Amino acid sequence: MREENPNKEAGNKGSIGRRKFLTGAAVAGAAVAAPNVVVAQSPIVMKMQSSWPASDIWQTMAGQYADRVQKMSGGRIKIDLLPAGAVVGAFQVMDAVNDGVLDAAHSVCAYWYGKNKAASLFGTGPVFGGNPTTMLSWFYQGGGRELYRELTQEKMGLKVVGLLGFPMPAQPFGWFKKEVNTVADVKGFKYRTVGLAADLFQSMGMSVAQLPGGEIVPAMERGVIDAFEFNNPSSDIRFGSQDVAKNYYLGSYHQASEAFEFLFNQDFLEDLPEDLRAIVEYGVEAVSTYNTAFALDNYSADLQKLQNEKGVKIHQTSSEILQAQLDAWTAMIGPLEQDPFIKKVLDSQRAWVERVTYYEILNAPDYRLAYEHFFPGKLPAKV
Repeated sequence: MREENPNKEAGNKGSIGRRKFLTGAAVAGAAVAAPNVVVAQSPIVMKMQSSWPASDIWQTMAGQYADRVQKMSGGRIKIDLLPAGAVVGAFQVMDAVNDGVLDAAHSVCAYWYGKNKAASLFGTGPVFGGNPTTMLSWFYQGGGRELYRELTQEKMGLKVVGLLGFPMPAQPFGWFKKEVNTVADVKGFKYRTVGLAADLFQSMGMSVAQLPGGEIVPAMERGVIDAFEFNNPSSDIRFGSQDVAKNYYLGSYHQASEAFEFLFNQDFLEDLPEDLRAIVEYGVEAVSTYNTAFALDNYSADLQKLQNEKGVKIHQTSSEILQAQLDAWTAMIGPLEQDPFIKKVLDSQRAWVERVTYYEILNAPDYRLAYEHFFPGKLPAKV
């Protein structure tokens, strides 16, 4: 575990951090002993754990961040990337980063729902019509980053810095053993999801279990749950979802605008030299672009495998269920907004979506119309 620096005040960027001091002392000592000799410095090792199993595509995507940071830093930073469970459980990485057991983590904000429901708003909350890119833009241009700092550092009292990257495609409604087209069809299901989506589906008559990705299919096999969602076709096919259910419903409002969370211990981040800190932070933006391209390639290819090779029936979630989700979100917002901070976040998101999505919708042509023109008969009929 990293040493704490007793002389360093959190947030004081002008103070000398442990790594800066040790690096500076080593260089100064070398200069006195042999001023004409260039001394190679050992890389700073960032211990980073994800919330994903080693086999999940998201672990690969976390590795794409590690590769970029290492290359951009010229090897001055080495990221020791570990899968879920290597140090702590998937839902414990926030505490481990705060305590300095980990320097960084790769996760999603909804996993901290149990600590503060507001965390779920940064990816798993009402979408108001905004798509994932809309909401990631809100984080960086609409005040979301400062609100997340306020939540984690002031409201939750944590020494962490959270950045978001990779606007995830909307998450599927999920996997079911039989077809579900009405709200009555899903009532009574024991269903897996996370964050505020758990409250949403409970209000629609489901019984919800919040489980890490690696535990979903085993829970389905044991009968702990009988329907579930995780996130995407690539993760789902690797989990073996097709072995426990054959009806896969795409498109849902329960988690329609999520992103990866790159979580850093505040002391670790502030101890870095300015150029390395910039690489660590801006590396999130760099890998966000690559993660998006990589995801679209893999998610679409794996969806084809599920349909053509694994006998899975691909459906679009019905309009009735989607409308019921929107109605359920509307009913949830009033009670949630009794918390002043949650209201502040939702007000900020609404104002951003109202302006930005107005432009996006008016400016966007009907892509479905164009797809059906060039690839007639491919898409399933809307229900």
